[in-house]
Amino acid sequence: MEETSVACKTKKQCKSSGAAKKDTSTAKKTSTAAKKKKTIQSTEFSLHAPDATAVFLAGDFNDWNAEQYPMRKFKTGICTKKLKLAPGRYEYKFIVDGEWWTDPANENRQPTDVGENSVIEVGENVIS
Repeated sequence: MEETSVACKTKKQCKSSGAAKKDTSTAKKTSTAAKKKKTIQSTEFSLHAPDATAVFLAGDFNDWNAEQYPMRKFKTGICTKKLKLAPGRYEYKFIVDGEWWTDPANENRQPTDVGENSVIEVGENVIS
């Protein structure tokens, strides 16, 4: 028995002509899986600075740019900033009203020529 293939432009044409419908469920699953991207979870930095006017976050993840990442200040005095960082080790500091601070809640530090930086290790946790 020979199988013939009938080209249909719409689903309605295929149904009315009785043409065999190609199983595209596998192709759809494959293309959907290929389109799924791994999303890196956000890393949240926080600092309690109730008297601060302006707080920024800087580190080796942004070439120590003191103005790129302003932190959001809440009524409680907590300042936060979420960043999507690739897994790895990062050094950082907070800039509070123009003064560079290490993270008082993080004892992991790296000595430098002019003091020390706070250090954070970002793991491999991803959402797919």
